[in-house]
Amino acid sequence: MNNVTVIIPALNEEATIANVIRKAQNCAYVREVIVIDDQSYDNTVEVAMLSGATSFTSTQLGKGASMREGLMMTQSDIIVFLDADIPTYPENVVDILIEPLLKNEADFVKSYFDRQAGRVTELVAKPLLSILFPALAHFKQPLSGIIAGRKSFFEKIDFENDYGVDIGILLDMHRLKTRIAEVSIGTVENKMKPWQELGKMSREVTKAILARTNQITEPSLENLENINVIRREMSDAIRESMVGLRKMVVFDMDNTILRSGFIHTAADAFGFKKELWQIVAEQTNPVVRTKQIAQLLHGKTFGEIIEVVKSIPVVADFGEIVAELKQKGFITGIISDSYTCVTHHLKNLFRLDFTLANELEFSRSVATGQVKIPSYFFKRNTSHCSHDFCKTNALSYLSEIYHVGFENVMAIGDGENDICMIRKSGIGVSFCTKNQILENSADVVLSKPYFRPILKLV
Repeated sequence: MNNVTVIIPALNEEATIANVIRKAQNCAYVREVIVIDDQSYDNTVEVAMLSGATSFTSTQLGKGASMREGLMMTQSDIIVFLDADIPTYPENVVDILIEPLLKNEADFVKSYFDRQAGRVTELVAKPLLSILFPALAHFKQPLSGIIAGRKSFFEKIDFENDYGVDIGILLDMHRLKTRIAEVSIGTVENKMKPWQELGKMSREVTKAILARTNQITEPSLENLENINVIRREMSDAIRESMVGLRKMVVFDMDNTILRSGFIHTAADAFGFKKELWQIVAEQTNPVVRTKQIAQLLHGKTFGEIIEVVKSIPVVADFGEIVAELKQKGFITGIISDSYTCVTHHLKNLFRLDFTLANELEFSRSVATGQVKIPSYFFKRNTSHCSHDFCKTNALSYLSEIYHVGFENVMAIGDGENDICMIRKSGIGVSFCTKNQILENSADVVLSKPYFRPILKLV
């Protein structure tokens, strides 16, 4: 009996997951749909379960881990893997994928679809396959992750846990001498990779291909030189993609640009440490907490507040990094849950383009203890975040003002309030954090107090 299980790795796909599950369930052979959640922070799991799928949370971030763990959850002899972010699958997508398996014409099925192939496919994957695995050079979209196959073969392969996973599966199936078919699933639309990811993707695809070249007993100098040419062409393509592109780097302030938090330093300087910790411990509502903390600054002059800011060390290379980013065409600035009187000081000092923060009120240059929380921190219809009060809502506001898509934003932060923003940005950077959730959510982890490594990402 041909039992089929559809496995859908998913990360923050609440908008599309229900439709993907519904289309998977259209196939009469499908006995179960399993969603492997990659620790989403939106409602992916709830939507998946309400749509009739079984959901498990992966033990490790990454698509490869999710695919491997999905296999462990089923006894079906045929497995279909679908991407969770594609709203335009044909209604019979699973039937198309499994037909060669049911007819015993193939052991592994790779899909292709009507869309211009990406740069990594054309400039990296296909040229390398033509050199190192010419028997696979005819595949139209070797990096497609919409696949089907017999579980007995999937259990014998190595799932890369990065962008190399899909090409790695194809090469491993070839190594196992499986019968491989390629089928069209029509026209689909999915998220294009942001420019920041192209370099990383090309490296990981190249690594996965080269790791499997042990079938080639004597790699020639000509082949190695061809590989170097391909890498250079990919680098040129990335640089071309960046010309004229609007891009942005957003920094958190407390414990990121500044080596300690402003309000905690002010608590030491002004003697309200006990009161501050009491508010932090007891008040869970972020809006009320922000207003209560502002009251602790009542009576402090603007000059006194700036002196506190000046007493806090700034990350040593921050100024030069901002200058280099601006020279490369980046918009730079701060999103902070501190105060504009503090962030504006840093903006002026380092010539940043913007700062978004709460507005501490002054009367005759003396803090009144009142604070205005700008509307851009609150959820709107166009927000990319489900939280009512969040830095990501401010990032959405910036995206509209500067016409920069989230995929072209790098966000850098250290704390709990930065998690959502870092997850939503094209590149999220964890900076000297003690928060494990933030570290796990970030694309890049910086453990030393220097910003220099981010230049390698741009």
